[in-house]
Amino acid sequence: MVYYYVIHLIKSTRLHGIHSPFVFDLYNRVIIHTGSFSIFPAIEKIRQSLYKNNKQVLITDFGAGSRTQNTRTKTISHIARTTANPPRRAQLLFRLVNFQQPVTILEIGTSLGLTTSYLAAAKKKAQVFTLEGCSPLAQQAELVFKKLQLKNVEVITGNFDETLPIVLAGLNTVDFVLFDGNHRYEPTLRYFEWCLTKSTENSVFVFDDIYWSKEMQQAWKQICKHPEVMISIDLFYLGFIFFRKNQPKQHFTIRV
Repeated sequence: MVYYYVIHLIKSTRLHGIHSPFVFDLYNRVIIHTGSFSIFPAIEKIRQSLYKNNKQVLITDFGAGSRTQNTRTKTISHIARTTANPPRRAQLLFRLVNFQQPVTILEIGTSLGLTTSYLAAAKKKAQVFTLEGCSPLAQQAELVFKKLQLKNVEVITGNFDETLPIVLAGLNTVDFVLFDGNHRYEPTLRYFEWCLTKSTENSVFVFDDIYWSKEMQQAWKQICKHPEVMISIDLFYLGFIFFRKNQPKQHFTIRV
């Protein structure tokens, strides 16, 4: 990861290297914005409580597993510290939802629901569907949503191969998708293709951990080349995909 991050820094640019008005606006209002919102402290207070939660849960993992602890039983504390998006990244996603104003949000990989909470709080009138393969984690996430009084979130539990097609079949479009539940090449591409059938010109797809493994790197490169993708943005830990038809195909590697 250190090697890939160094390469990313060499290839990346900052404000002066961005010539797209849309990406320039996104950079200022989403990527480098440092302002806080009223919901942030409440979510972070819950994060701190999860850090102290030593309850053990039995993990069902249909994806690529964990880099830090590939055991079936883990503590809530360990999961919160190692798999949840850190505050800075989750808050960036909050700003992205604020920027895009999606009506329908789909998250593939709920975990403890911290990132989901940021997505749901960014636009409380949006419908948020979050998919989780592990039932104990889904139950824990439900508690988080209840504490934050987030009533626009629906948790769907089960194998993504089975639950994702069902959710998509019930939606006319998907405006915002966060892919964070399976870090393997083939499932990532398959889920992308499925969601693509419900995308619009204004949809945004976000891929978490695009340098997590060689498989994820290959999947990210393949997705960026897709003919429907017009703008791809590499932030190292996150990748953004846009389908805007009014400009030429462009790829940006941006230093955060």
